[in-house]
Amino acid sequence: QVQLGESGGGLVQAGGSLRLSCVVSGRTFSSSFMGWFRQAPGKEREFVSGISRGGSITYYTDSVKGRFTISRDNAKNTVYLQMNSLKPEDTAVYYCACSQYNSRSLPAYDYWGQGTQVTVSS
Repeated sequence: QVQLGESGGGLVQAGGSLRLSCVVSGRTFSSSFMGWFRQAPGKEREFVSGISRGGSITYYTDSVKGRFTISRDNAKNTVYLQMNSLKPEDTAVYYCACSQYNSRSLPAYDYWGQGTQVTVSS
């Protein structure tokens, strides 16, 4: 059974930083494309960032480019999302997910974590 577990969320002031982690078990992590998504209250879940299997290719939605950095450690079965210069509009539940495909599309992801809350105060 594949399980994903996020951690690292919390409450931070605007301009602050957080680092999210997601540990994957039950699947060959190094063969999975990993993505981070977020869902704010009343909004649809959206793609935030993705990283290729070897970590050499990364993707970001425009609103986080230059502020967020995705990385992975295949030896630890863990993907990270370093979030700097946080803004109130970054407030959301953040989810990690894994896919067999390099994709920004939600349907391409077959396993999801339970989510971690990020709240940015102004």
